[in-house]
Amino acid sequence: MNSSRSPRKPLTLSVTDQSPIHDNGSSSQALHNSVELAKLCDQLGYHRYWFAEHHNSPGYACPAPEILIAHVAQNTDRIRVGSGGVMLTHYSPTKVAETFRMLSALNPGRIDLSIGRAPGGDRLATQALSWPRQPIASDLYPQQAATLISMLHDELPTDHPFAPVRVIPEDAIAPETWMLGSSGGSAELAGQLGYGFVLALFINTHERSPEILDHYRAAFKPNPSRQQPEAMLGAAVICAPTREEAETIARTRTIWIHTALSQGKIINLPSPEQAAELYEQLNELEKSRYGKVLGNTIIGTPADCREQLEAQAAQYQVDEISVVCVTYHLKDRLRSYRLLAEEFGMA
Repeated sequence: MNSSRSPRKPLTLSVTDQSPIHDNGSSSQALHNSVELAKLCDQLGYHRYWFAEHHNSPGYACPAPEILIAHVAQNTDRIRVGSGGVMLTHYSPTKVAETFRMLSALNPGRIDLSIGRAPGGDRLATQALSWPRQPIASDLYPQQAATLISMLHDELPTDHPFAPVRVIPEDAIAPETWMLGSSGGSAELAGQLGYGFVLALFINTHERSPEILDHYRAAFKPNPSRQQPEAMLGAAVICAPTREEAETIARTRTIWIHTALSQGKIINLPSPEQAAELYEQLNELEKSRYGKVLGNTIIGTPADCREQLEAQAAQYQVDEISVVCVTYHLKDRLRSYRLLAEEFGMA
């Protein structure tokens, strides 16, 4: 075990919201649903509420996390609000720094900025976001991430071409900075730059070794806002009164991800009944792949889910897990977060 790991604390639960479009509704209604869930999670005692960024992705409704962050921060009382994450390869670090400095000025001590390397959409969306310029090459991401965190803390080297640029409001507290990754690719970079690191287990189905977080901790260098490495997990969870019901609800997200990974198709979120019909059309190899997606999700009763979440926390030596819950029916999603909060004694 890596000696840089700190003693474990009681498990903290947070939320990552992908703003799924529920009940075959509209994307506008999905945003209002996210606000409703954020208010509930604030009351239930969740620690953070992060919005994901998606572009040209049927089933998901939020292309601009910063706008939902501003709205939700003004309509909640204590929960931290942030991005999970801003897809930095689309944007200028200066613009992101200015946006989140403003959010922090208006909501001091409550704003998180998590960034990611992925595009959050298809190639056409990436081109559209960059037009009339060319998309930013992904190999510039480390430089972007370094520039962003330096700007937020007014620490650009004096010989940097943008050193004279004032990031306004100058007196705002910098947001907490995190980096999102679904493998080891970003872990050492996050450590070297002083970001917190979120290992997103809910993305894809490949194996993620706890050693990824060891590498992050070993590489960590302090910055003005973070003196020690901080790591958390992002986990997909479906919680219901019975395991059978949880498995039924989980069909929606499972077939959606399977279709995206195996066929390269992004579909609208199907109902559990529609998902069952799509499953029956799969061949045996595809059903095996479907099973891998399902196996990457924590599913069951509140007690089942708590046991699995605490086991993951122990395996990866983290004190916080951000819960991703995607369902077809809004009521199932609200209930899932409520049941988890009750099981963990948060409410």
